[in-house]
Amino acid sequence: MIRKSRFAQLLIKKEVVDEKTIEKALEIQADEESTNQRTLGEILVTDFKIDHDKIYGLLADLYAFRRVDINVDELDEKQIKHTKEILSKFPDEFKKKLIFKKMLPYKFTQGRRKTLIVLAADPTQKEAGQIPSLTDFKKYEVVYCKLTSIERLVDLVAPQKNEFLDLLEEADEQISEVDSSEQKGKIDEYELDEEINKSLLVNLFEGCLIEAVRKKASDIHIVPYGRSSVDFMFRVDGKLLKWHRQENTSPEAMAAVVKDRSIGVDRFERDKSQDGFMQRLVDGHLIRFRISIIPITSSEFERRFESIVIRIIDDRNVITDLKKLGFQETAEADFIKAISKSKGIVLVTGPTGSGKSTTLMAALYHVIDPSRNVLTCEDPVEYNIKGARQLKIGNKFSFEEAVRSILRHDPDVVMVGEIRDKITAEIAIKLANTGHLTFSTLHTNDAPSAISRLFKMGVETFLLAYAVNIIVAQRLVRRLCPHCRQKITQERYRAALDLGLQAEELESGNIYEAGPGCPKCTNGYKGRVNICEALYFSPEIRRAIVDSGAEINEDEIRKIAEKQGMLSLLESGLDRIRNGLTSVAEITYATSED
Repeated sequence: MIRKSRFAQLLIKKEVVDEKTIEKALEIQADEESTNQRTLGEILVTDFKIDHDKIYGLLADLYAFRRVDINVDELDEKQIKHTKEILSKFPDEFKKKLIFKKMLPYKFTQGRRKTLIVLAADPTQKEAGQIPSLTDFKKYEVVYCKLTSIERLVDLVAPQKNEFLDLLEEADEQISEVDSSEQKGKIDEYELDEEINKSLLVNLFEGCLIEAVRKKASDIHIVPYGRSSVDFMFRVDGKLLKWHRQENTSPEAMAAVVKDRSIGVDRFERDKSQDGFMQRLVDGHLIRFRISIIPITSSEFERRFESIVIRIIDDRNVITDLKKLGFQETAEADFIKAISKSKGIVLVTGPTGSGKSTTLMAALYHVIDPSRNVLTCEDPVEYNIKGARQLKIGNKFSFEEAVRSILRHDPDVVMVGEIRDKITAEIAIKLANTGHLTFSTLHTNDAPSAISRLFKMGVETFLLAYAVNIIVAQRLVRRLCPHCRQKITQERYRAALDLGLQAEELESGNIYEAGPGCPKCTNGYKGRVNICEALYFSPEIRRAIVDSGAEINEDEIRKIAEKQGMLSLLESGLDRIRNGLTSVAEITYATSED
């Protein structure tokens, strides 16, 4: 199949991707409907998270498109104004279509006959062919430009609008407090509806969803603030940030809006927790939202306040290439070795929000093969995994029942979302010992303590020693913004020395801390990177577990593993600091319990 594609051969030759990845991508492409089939480049970028510019830069060279490099920071106002004027002559719908495809009419070439230069992140797109028929520009040239440059330029000349928030701003003067009076805990639903309509709260909520996706938030929190205000917060890179406070609005009205726009929740139920979901098309991508609602108390006993948390599930954020996880060298080698076996347990541990699911997704995509029956048992299911059969948990099919049924469904590879108790632990062990590769998670602080946890659940040391392939304990720490990070100041030296850095390292100028923040980041940070300890079950580790008495000797296991090259969470974090990826403050916070 690869020989039929010149582009695929070129990608392998230039070592942009390996042959195995190309084969998987082509298999995905072959399975898609011909009417909606994606290009090889789209699949590699979207599903395998390969760098966009490496893929499409090579594609541009293959088809002899000219390259144009633009430094957006150095563009003068005259050029920006010129580009805006060109865009103003395009029909609105066609302009939106081009920008969605990351194509931007930029400028004219000088000469006897002017030629319109069209920047494109993928110059092979056919949309530019409509320019002569839909505009007055009859001569044009499509050139390749880096995706980041086009996106930044679009932000300057045609920033994305949030029509819901625009409507809200226009109607802002209409918003005034409506007293939704409660007597004996009863809420007047008609008054709530009046407040919702008058305050345009639906627009606020829909606008909030769009903004959260664009800001790459993982969660939205909607929380009452006093009797007539509501706070909206986004969790970005693991931290909660206030986005908006809606004044003169009763929290009950805002909760009613969320419930009305969701599936699976009852608007009139305010005394118990509820779970629901919704989905929206945001900037051309289908985004799913999982909603959790719980009743909370307030100083006004007669009010019936609720806290709402919305998890954003964006399939574009799924990492399918293990290399993109960013494991350090030894940890990555041990992890790949562990998941390449035909049987055994691969366990990822850490607190909520430490990236356990992301790591397991990448591991699953690495081993998924048409010749294997891959089953997953998650509660709840978040991401759709191509090539896997994901069990549907519900009222009639509990998590425990699903785990038991896996054994009877002829699996080759199994993912159990979480080892919760002795039952799930024993089934995971049984799967591993009967020749199945099994992935799961556990909530422990480090890798050796996961062994103790399983032992205390009732798993015998002999079974434990020979069933597990690897335990990876991980955290996510915020990544320093490369554009505004600063060299560490002397005030931070004491904390850095206490953490384990050396004085000469601090004086070298290679240790950084967060800067003041810039347009490209949030408070000096942009994105996250993992720190981890990967405890590979070597013969020495297995022997130490089998020889344990009534208690697992975690310190002895750690010593053996570190002699074999395992980095502790702290050492992994120090390595990230030395490479300028994160700060002393982030590693101190992430490893403070260790």
